[in-house]
This record gives sequence, C-alpha cells and structure tokens, in this order.
Amino acid sequence: MIIVEEVQDEDQKKEFLEFPARLYQHDKNYIRPLDKDIENIFDPQKNKFFKNGECRRFLFKDKDNITVGKIAVFVNQLYLQNQPTGGIGFFDCINDQETANFIFDYCKKWLQARGMEAMDGPINFGERDKFWGLLIDQFIEPLYGMNYNFSYYKELFENYGFSVYFEQLCFSRSIFADVSRVFTVMHEKHRRNPAITAKPMKKNNLEKFAADFTEIYNRAWASHGEGKQLEKAKVVKMFKTMKPIINEHISWFVYENGNPVAMWINIPDLNQWFKYLNGKFGIFEKIKFFFLKKFRKNEKMVGLVFGVVPEWQKKGIDGYMIWEGTQHIRKHTDFTVTELQWIGDFNPKMIKIAENLDTDLTRKLATYRYLFDRNKIFERHPDL
Repeated sequence: MIIVEEVQDEDQKKEFLEFPARLYQHDKNYIRPLDKDIENIFDPQKNKFFKNGECRRFLFKDKDNITVGKIAVFVNQLYLQNQPTGGIGFFDCINDQETANFIFDYCKKWLQARGMEAMDGPINFGERDKFWGLLIDQFIEPLYGMNYNFSYYKELFENYGFSVYFEQLCFSRSIFADVSRVFTVMHEKHRRNPAITAKPMKKNNLEKFAADFTEIYNRAWASHGEGKQLEKAKVVKMFKTMKPIINEHISWFVYENGNPVAMWINIPDLNQWFKYLNGKFGIFEKIKFFFLKKFRKNEKMVGLVFGVVPEWQKKGIDGYMIWEGTQHIRKHTDFTVTELQWIGDFNPKMIKIAENLDTDLTRKLATYRYLFDRNKIFERHPDL
C-alpha cells in the first residue's frame, strides 16, 4: 500500500527536500541543490509560470510512513506541443518499478483530469536552463542547476513506457587543450583588422554589456527555432542579479567599429562552492560561501550562451573570440575546464559548433515523453 500526501505544510516541504538527500547520502557525485532554489519554483509569488499554469507536489509513503518517492506535476498553458502536454519533475524514488509505476500513474490521472494527453519529464515548472532532463549517461558531478539521478531511473522511466523525446548533450574541454589551427588562423586574420576588437565583460559597465548581449542574442538566435526576443530591461536586471558571481575574465564580446557582433558568456560553476553548503543558504552559509569563493579555487567554468550575428557567421569571428579569450583565461584565472550547458540533439547547428571547439561529450540527459493514447504514433522533437 502506498500513501499519497500533497506537499502543503512545512514538515512536508522539508521532507520533499530531505528525501533525496537521504537517498543519495552515499553517492559521492551527488551535490544537493540549494533548498531555496527548489522552494522558489513552487512559490507562486516567485515563479511567473503560475500565472499560466498549475503545479502540485506529492510525497509517496509506504505502510510504515516511510517516504519512498516524491514528484511535482504541472500544467503550463505556454508549453505548446502537438497535443496538450503536462509535465513532471523533481522525481526521486527508491529502486522499485512498482513504486515508480504508482507515482507515474498518479501523475497521469492528475494530468488527464486537466485535459492533458501526454506528459514530459523530468522537466521543470520553469525555463529549460535549470532542472531539466534525466541523466542517462556518465554519472559525474552535476553543474549548478543540473539534474542528477541514479542510473536506475532510466529503467524506471522506460519500463513504464516513456520514450526519449530528445537527448540533451553536454560537452567540455580543457582550457589548456590545443586550440584548433582553424581558430588560430582566423584569430590572426581578424587581429590585423583595426575595426575588430575583443573585450571581456566588466562589472562596472553591466548596462552596456547587457545591451550588447540583447542585440547579439536577438539577431543570432531569437528568430531561430524556438527562440524568443529578449528585452533589454530584463537582461539588465539579470546581469545585475548575476553581478556577485560574474568573473570579469571569462565572458567575451567582439565588436566591429564599436558595434557588437559576437559573444561568449561564461560563469563559474557554482556547485564547486555550493557542494559544501548542504543545500542551505542562510547567514552562516552566505559567510561560508564568501570565504569559499575567495579562498577555494574553482577550476570549472560553464558556458551559458554563444552567439554571432548573421552577417559574421561562417567568417571565423568565433575562432578569433575563442582564442583571444582563451589566452587571457589561461593567464589570469584558475579555471582548467570549461563546460557547455546542454544542447538538444534537435539542434545540429549548435552541436556542430561544440564539436568544432574540439570538445568531449561528457554527459547525456534525456527529456522523456509519455503519450496517454498508447496507439498514437510517437514522434521525437523535430530538428531546428
């Protein structure tokens, strides 16, 4: 017998956070997410997706009142798919298929009652940049905001009937690895052009760099596939929020006669510091974080966004920017590895860019889909 509890009171919220910490307590690669990052997702005052959706959390307990699983289930009217599709996320479960089936069945019924015809998971009740996908290959330490799970979760999903909607590929490379000769040749070519300059992002001029970021992003990506236009005011706010963690040596912009044409945005991997905080971020942890950030080397940086405006694509400006930045990073930082945020297998253009950077595939996640009508033909995410 499995008992279902909707997460409502403080004890249940605490159990939702503590259950995975107990489940993974002997897994050396597990890094507990910050409690506040999880709780903010389920706070209607802090998560804008509640304006167009509904979300519930549940705990699943055995006859002895011991937690054996947890999950969040949600609908988002802005999540437009071929059929009305709900989401599940923040799934954790003991290694037992019957328990997992019970949890998935419960979510299926909840979603069907709200008119859904399919469920995707594990995904976030929010943007794709955090807590999205199931780790299915290379179970190493997660980056900040990245899901981590046991290898048996893949069997729990697939044995129930989930199919891979798209794979999420993660690449990395050593900062000190040889740079492609193509890049160094392109660097030399553009270095001789007095109209071309490369600059690292500076904290004392964030509004300018936010404006440059917005222009490059909107021209390079917004009209491409599922991209959307960014507003400068929101980007300025985002940059200012990120100011405490911005490293002035690792994000780069390229300009032609002062006009922004390319960008390469990186941040330190916060999990290299957060893994010592056990999910907490109160006053004591903030002080500890300050000292960790100041005195403990962080050798891993994360690539967030890479973009080149259309008229400069396929002209080697990316090689110029990467070699210009890499030389500087080698001299002025402790970083030894750069990780790229996941790239969907439906985006061959970005995968090609990653491969051209001489990266290694370091981990793979998957976004699964389950069609409620088992006779309906399953289709993977279309290529961009």
